[in-house]
Amino acid sequence: MAYDWDRVRPPRSLAEFEQKWLRRHDPACLSGVWRFHELLPFVPLSQVVTIGEGQTLCQESPGVGKYTGLEGGQLYLQYEGLNPSGSFKDNGMAAAFTHARAVGASRAACASTGNTSASLALYCAVTKLMKGVIFIGSGKISYGKLSQALDYGALTVQIAGDFDDAMARVKDVSKELGIYLVNSVNPFRLEGQKTIMFRVLEALRWNPPDWIVVPGGNLGNSSAFGKAFSELKDLGLIPFIPRLAVINAAGANTLFELYQRRGLRWNGGNADLPAVCRYYDELDRDHRRADTIASAIEINRPVNLNKCLRALETCDGVVREVSEQEILDAKAQVGAGGFGCEPASAASVAGARQLIAEGVIGRNDRVVCILTGHQLKDPTATVAYHTTDQAQFNQILGSRGVKRAAFANRAIAVNNDLDEIIKAIQLYS
Repeated sequence: MAYDWDRVRPPRSLAEFEQKWLRRHDPACLSGVWRFHELLPFVPLSQVVTIGEGQTLCQESPGVGKYTGLEGGQLYLQYEGLNPSGSFKDNGMAAAFTHARAVGASRAACASTGNTSASLALYCAVTKLMKGVIFIGSGKISYGKLSQALDYGALTVQIAGDFDDAMARVKDVSKELGIYLVNSVNPFRLEGQKTIMFRVLEALRWNPPDWIVVPGGNLGNSSAFGKAFSELKDLGLIPFIPRLAVINAAGANTLFELYQRRGLRWNGGNADLPAVCRYYDELDRDHRRADTIASAIEINRPVNLNKCLRALETCDGVVREVSEQEILDAKAQVGAGGFGCEPASAASVAGARQLIAEGVIGRNDRVVCILTGHQLKDPTATVAYHTTDQAQFNQILGSRGVKRAAFANRAIAVNNDLDEIIKAIQLYS
């Protein structure tokens, strides 16, 4: 999606957006998406849909920065878990629902590993604009996310298969029944997700960081971030484009395999797409399914792969994969710093740590890691990591190759005796 900037008149300076903080009684100004309307002007401001999304934080985290190896307090966490449904998806859903209303849609559908379904269901419930239909794979969604979709009243269809199967079916059904599709293949979703970067710049007083590090699943965020920075640079609103690091989980590493190992590049719009098809054929032949504790990025066939390749070229980007162990250790460090996140979010911190150890990210660079979802989206992994029950640890995490919980905060078992309780508190605190 490209805009005619001569016609829509973008701001002359990003600092102009600060004026909207004085008008927080206006729902569009309160929204962390629509207060940047001038940078996603695909409908008039009077027609936008908002439920107060985008009230998020970008905060320095010295403890996590030390864990990653950065010096001088240069690591920031962009915490999207504060959105109404608990994840970054609300940014894109606000924009998608705005377009859906503009075209008169009465039903909206998605395939989901959890966060998209929760966001779609919430927007349907709050706005009453559409009925929601959600496709999930069998056993491939956390209870924290499934509970949201069910509680908000969406029709949930569970099919035999994984996310990639659910995505294929929802495309077919949406085409057959004329249902509005809100997955990130929808370009308006990505327009909303651009605003995550606008809020990062806002928090940093409009000075771009050196690096943005983001988990890679369906690759909508990385695609949106590349588009955001490309547009801002072309408009003369930022002095340079930050570098982008996209982090796969090792159990769902399509981008890493194609980009890092097989040399796939955007190549100015001439990406070797037949190579992608050959790799997907390999996945089918070998019956390889995505499998990671980071369920939000448990995707083998990312629908925004091509757009992500373009973003990587725009942002001089890199791609890495991280293990389940690295994800959960990073997650524990994020939690110890006060920002509980779901496992997929912690991939960004684990990836930053790896890139700093490699010397790709400098130890004095300013780095922003995107935390995509709230801790309570998937509490099972958190409890298993910190548990004193070895059987529970082995069942949930050990089977995934997690050998230890180096940063576990385990409960202390004591008798119901005042002296023993006091002794334990004094010993461990």
